[in-house]
Amino acid sequence: MNDQSRAEEIQNAVEEPEVAGNDADGVTEVETGTAVAEPPTVEQLLAAAQAEAEDYKDRWLRSQAEFANARKRMEKQRLDAYGNATANVIDKLLPIVDDFDRAMENLPAEIEGHSWLEGIQLVQRKLLATLDTFNVTPIEAVGQPFDPNLHEAITQEMTDAYESGVVCRVLQTGYKIGDRVIRPSLVVVAA
Repeated sequence: MNDQSRAEEIQNAVEEPEVAGNDADGVTEVETGTAVAEPPTVEQLLAAAQAEAEDYKDRWLRSQAEFANARKRMEKQRLDAYGNATANVIDKLLPIVDDFDRAMENLPAEIEGHSWLEGIQLVQRKLLATLDTFNVTPIEAVGQPFDPNLHEAITQEMTDAYESGVVCRVLQTGYKIGDRVIRPSLVVVAA
């Protein structure tokens, strides 16, 4: 009930015709013979107003909490979207890192002292430094127990150097951003 209708109710109660008598339940009889309710007391009006204020306060607090939760959800979604976009870009750069690694492993002896090679190695270091700024780290695999969350086993190999179930060779280095695996390491596991 709003304040205007409450005020009209009080005004109407004040302008009621004269009362013939009171009933035990608070209903009075008017001279016309119809029963009319007594006007609410100030205490009743105050209690109703306090209950209404509590209801408004409760609704306001709930809406504030909903807004705060929505803001947190949106921030989490924004961070997730940024993380996914970063992972997608990094995933596209990893084959380039692999190509650099293979090229540096298979260098002909006759070009090892050339300044051209030093320039290529500088580009490789810049690429790795860029990945490092995004918290991209290679997954350590050799000598580690096989973990399907970090490693993808290609085959098993009999070896005395490692116990069974331990990674003995890496065919392709895996990478992760923080704790999130971008690409698992392709490995050979000791049998």
